[in-house]
Amino acid sequence: MKKKNDPYAALRFKEFNTFLLIRFAMVFAWSMQFVIIEWEVYRITKSALSLGIIGLMEIIPAIAVSLFAGHFVDQNEKKGLLSKCILGFSVISLGLFLITWPIVTTGIPNNVILYIIYFLVFLGGIVRSFLGPTVFSLLALIVPKKAYSNAATWSSSVWQVGSVVGPAVAGFSIHLIGVHWSMCIVLACSLFALIILTQIEKKPILNPKIGEPVMDSLKEGVKFVFNNKVILNALTLDMAAVLFGGAVALLPIFALDILKVGPQGFGFLRAAPAVGAILTMFFAAYVPLNKNAGMKLLTAIFLFGVSIIIFGLSTSFWISLLALFFSGVVDGISMVIRQTILQLKTPDHMRGRVASVNSIFVGSSNELGAFESGLTAKLMGTVTAVVFGGSMTLIIVLFTGFISPEFRKLDLQKDLEEHENHK
Repeated sequence: MKKKNDPYAALRFKEFNTFLLIRFAMVFAWSMQFVIIEWEVYRITKSALSLGIIGLMEIIPAIAVSLFAGHFVDQNEKKGLLSKCILGFSVISLGLFLITWPIVTTGIPNNVILYIIYFLVFLGGIVRSFLGPTVFSLLALIVPKKAYSNAATWSSSVWQVGSVVGPAVAGFSIHLIGVHWSMCIVLACSLFALIILTQIEKKPILNPKIGEPVMDSLKEGVKFVFNNKVILNALTLDMAAVLFGGAVALLPIFALDILKVGPQGFGFLRAAPAVGAILTMFFAAYVPLNKNAGMKLLTAIFLFGVSIIIFGLSTSFWISLLALFFSGVVDGISMVIRQTILQLKTPDHMRGRVASVNSIFVGSSNELGAFESGLTAKLMGTVTAVVFGGSMTLIIVLFTGFISPEFRKLDLQKDLEEHENHK
C-alpha cells in the first residue's frame, strides 16, 4: 500500500519551526533592506547603472569569500556561526540606519553617502557568503533525511513569504515613514532573529576531516559539484534564469519612468514574483514535485524566461504585475526542486562547501544579474535589456535539455523510495 504524503512532516519538529521563524525574520529584513537601498540610491543618482553597482558590490565578496566560507562552515558548529552572521547583518543595518538619518547626513555630499552605502552593501556580501552555507547545513541537522523534501518546501516557502512581505512593507513604509525609519524596522527584525536563535540547541560537527588544509577542502567541494551532473545542471539552469532574468533590478525604473506607479506600485511589482512562488510552494507541500523532477525544472525555467519577456514588453501595470506573478509561480517550482536535489544529493560533511558553490552559481548571480541588467539597460535601453535577458534564458534551457537526456529523466521520488528501502 502506498504511503500517504504528510504535508506537515517537517513542521512536527519543534526546532524546525523556530528555524523557519528565524529564516522569515532574516529574509524579510534582508529583502526589505535591499529595496530601501535600491530606492535611496536611485533617488540620489537617477541612474540605472548605479542600481547595477549595488549588485556588483555584493557579488565581489560573494565570489571571493564563498568557497572559504563553505570550508569554514563545514569545520565549525552551525548554531554559533548563524548567530555571528545575524549579528554582522545587524551591525550593517545599524550603519544604513545612521547613514539615512538626516541629522547624521546633514552637510555630507550625496556622493559620499552613496559610497558609504556601497561599502555597507559590500560588507553585507561577506556576511551572506557565510549565512547561506550555514542555514543550508543547519537545516539538515534539524530534520531527518526522510523529511528533507518537505523541509525544503517549507523553508523555501518561508523564504518567499519573507521576500514578498519585505519588499511590500518597504514600498509602503518608504511612502509612510521614509527611508530612515524603514531601516529601523529592518534592524529590529534582525535583533529578533538573534534572540529566538537561543531556542535551537548546538549541533554536532559531522565532518570527519576537522583541521583539513583549506585548499584540499576547497578542491574536494568543487570537484564533488562538477562531478555530480545532477547538481551541476540544476545550479547552471538556475544561474542562467537569475543572471539573465534579473528584471527586478530595474523595477525602480519601470515603476517611476515606464509604468509611472510610484513607490506603492513599486512595492506591488517587487512583491508579485514572491506571491506567485508562495502559492506554488504551499501547493508543493501537499503535492510533491519529486516525480519527473528534471522535466519539471526545465519547463519551469523556460516559462520563467517567457514571463520575463512579457514583462519587458508590457506598458500596462496589470499585465506587468501578472507577468511577474507568473514568473514567481514557475520560479517557486524551480526553487523547491533545486533545494530538494541539493539536500538529497549532498553528503552531510560537505554541505557547507556545496552550499557555497551554490551561492556562487545562484546567490552571486542575483547580484551579477542586477549588474548585467543595469549595464545592458544603459547600453540597449531598459525594455530591450529585459527582453534580451528573457530570451537568453530560453536558449540556455533548450540547450541544457538537449545535451542532458539524463537530467530530463531525473526522478527524485525514486531516490527517496530507495532511501526508505535501505533503512
